[in-house]
Amino acid sequence: MTSWTEELTRARLHVVSGKGGTGKTTIAAALALALATGGRRVLLIEVEGRQGIAQLFDRAPLPYAEERIAAAPGGGEIHALAIDAEAALLEYLAMFYNLGFAGRTLRKMGAIEFATTLAPGLRDVLLTGKVKECVNRTGPDGRHLYDAVVLDAPPTGRVVKFLDVTKAMADLAKVGPIKGQSEGVVRLLHSGDTAVHLVALLEEMPVRETLDAVAELDGADLRPGAVLVNRVHPARLPARSVPVAAEGRIDESRVRAGLQSAGLDLDEFTLEGLVDETVEHAIRVQSQQEAMELLSQSDLPTVELPELNDGVDVAALYELAEVLVAAGVR
Repeated sequence: MTSWTEELTRARLHVVSGKGGTGKTTIAAALALALATGGRRVLLIEVEGRQGIAQLFDRAPLPYAEERIAAAPGGGEIHALAIDAEAALLEYLAMFYNLGFAGRTLRKMGAIEFATTLAPGLRDVLLTGKVKECVNRTGPDGRHLYDAVVLDAPPTGRVVKFLDVTKAMADLAKVGPIKGQSEGVVRLLHSGDTAVHLVALLEEMPVRETLDAVAELDGADLRPGAVLVNRVHPARLPARSVPVAAEGRIDESRVRAGLQSAGLDLDEFTLEGLVDETVEHAIRVQSQQEAMELLSQSDLPTVELPELNDGVDVAALYELAEVLVAAGVR
């Protein structure tokens, strides 16, 4: 496991993506807790309308407002925001065109739904624009309101298009508020203030999709951050024993003798089951090792997070956050 780099520590926007089913929302929440450890204030944002953050923290669905949802060790705070595209558009119209009342009228007419259907990219422009506003917002003292922002982003197959859609908008709009807003979003997402972390499992398809995403991010001049390897099973066998056990070459008599010396005398059926489980475990460990070797081609910092046998709840998020802090996340 390689540690978090100093370059990643300087990032203020942490985008978390991953193939569907890898647990990216869980890891985004754990990352937010880790970044808040020690007294920092962190905002956790979701944009897919699934209310995944509320479910993880066992709360009612989040409104379109920033709410404090958890405390982190050392006095840190986690706030959360579920961005709604329609609400973001109304906010945008009020902010840049002073169309608060007119915007509400447009909503009643269904014009906002029509606009986002007519121009599907508009939705992502609104979402990334709101993220940028949260990252750059300052308080009365001139300091950033949030020390870091964590974005639970769309899956890897869509994340580059999602992050870079505003670049196309900036090219289309020649003048005015849209031009300035779009350029601001592009500057943030393509700067050292932003890192795109990828959640992976040690399985062939998630690993290959992760490597494809790294190449796509590089091609779009977006900065890949760390690979966060989720649900890693610990190896219970000595490294030298894994290849032999994976091939099924286990001496049952030696296993029985070892168990008997420990005071365990198992019947034949139970012993056979134990041997079968050992073979399955060795095969899985070997598969994980091969996947990790393939993943090393990304040449990115890699943090391994354990499989949680009891499922994911709030306590598990803090457990994962501790692992991230131990890896240098701050």
